[in-house]
Amino acid sequence: GSGDGQGQILQRFPEKDWEDNPFPQGIELFCQPSGWQLFPERNPPTFFVAVLTDINSERHYCACFTFWEAVESPQPQSHARNGEGEEEEEASSLVQPAQLFAPKSLVLVSRLDHAEVFRNSLGLIYTIYVDGLSVSLENVIGNLLTCTIPITGGAQ
Repeated sequence: GSGDGQGQILQRFPEKDWEDNPFPQGIELFCQPSGWQLFPERNPPTFFVAVLTDINSERHYCACFTFWEAVESPQPQSHARNGEGEEEEEASSLVQPAQLFAPKSLVLVSRLDHAEVFRNSLGLIYTIYVDGLSVSLENVIGNLLTCTIPITGGAQ
């Protein structure tokens, strides 16, 4: 009713924790520090990087790209008021718009401090998602994370 909600993780890569780099608990709270709220208009995408420090004092750079998706607005319910079964709609002081917009966040967690690379990578994933391209996001992420480093003086 109030438009407040809780974030939930829809997909993550890797699906299981790496021993040396566990998945940050509560990351869905971090993505929307002011709460997961619905808005009557689509907000422009936002990007920020924050530094989380783990129990071993190691830094983790968390890049968060948030965009807004249309969701269906719940319709006001009507209630029976008299014994004849006639329904009257309850007057409400809150007028809900026909369409609401909910935040959706893409998050990249790294031990490296490369904000512009994070922005570009998340922007690419966002573009593929929004444009509905028939490319597997898992393949895109795998390609973004994979690089070949040639051996000094050896074959590439």
